[in-house]
Parts: sequence; C-alpha cells; structure tokens
Amino acid sequence: MEKLRRVLTGQDDEEQGLTAQGASLWFLKGIKLCAVFYTLGNIAALASTCFLMGPVKQLKAMFEPKRLIATILVLLFLVLTLCAVFWWNKKGLALLFCILQMLAMTWYSLSYIPFARDAVIKCFTSCLG
Repeated sequence: MEKLRRVLTGQDDEEQGLTAQGASLWFLKGIKLCAVFYTLGNIAALASTCFLMGPVKQLKAMFEPKRLIATILVLLFLVLTLCAVFWWNKKGLALLFCILQMLAMTWYSLSYIPFARDAVIKCFTSCLG
C-alpha cells in the first residue's frame, strides 16, 4: 500500500529512474534513425540525379560558369561544417556553416530555373531599398 501511495504521489524514485532511462534510450534511437534516414535520402537524391543526367554530365553542369561559384561555396561550406563538428568542436560555427551551405545550395538550385535568380535579386532589392 505504501508503494502505491508513493507511485501515485510521484515520490517513487525507482520508477522515475526507469522511465527517464527509457526516455533517453528512445531519444538516442530516434537520433540514430534520423541520421540513417537523412543519409539514405541524400544518397537517393544523388543517385537519382546521376541516373537522370549521368555522372559526367552532372559534373559538367555543376561546374558551368553560371554555377561555378555556388558549387564551390556548397562544397566549401560542407567541408567547413564537418571540420567545425569533428575537429574544432564548435557547435555554433557548425550551425552557421550549415545555414550558409543551405543558402548556397538554394542559389545553386535556382540556376536551373530560367530567370529565377533575377527574380530573387529583384525581390530582395525591392525589399531592402
């Protein structure tokens, strides 16, 4: 009867320890599953792009003059993100590089849509001044 009263009032340390431990294990499994599915998604995206265009044509398209700077920035920020996480242990810097990498990838992706970059530039110039 005493154990039931402690459980109902939330004073049972043994039960709370098991619940907290189970929650932390679930969180770790969730993180690992997220990482696995994220990696599989990136591999599928790369494979589908190479399948549609072919790897040589894709590399040629990536390094065309109108996409060259965006491609270099995406690759540079990718390497800097990995360096910030694994060697420098700077989480804030890694987050900044991740955001810059996504912006560079967006700018790269806009190069495939006719007049999209011009529209974005016009939109930002009208908003800023």
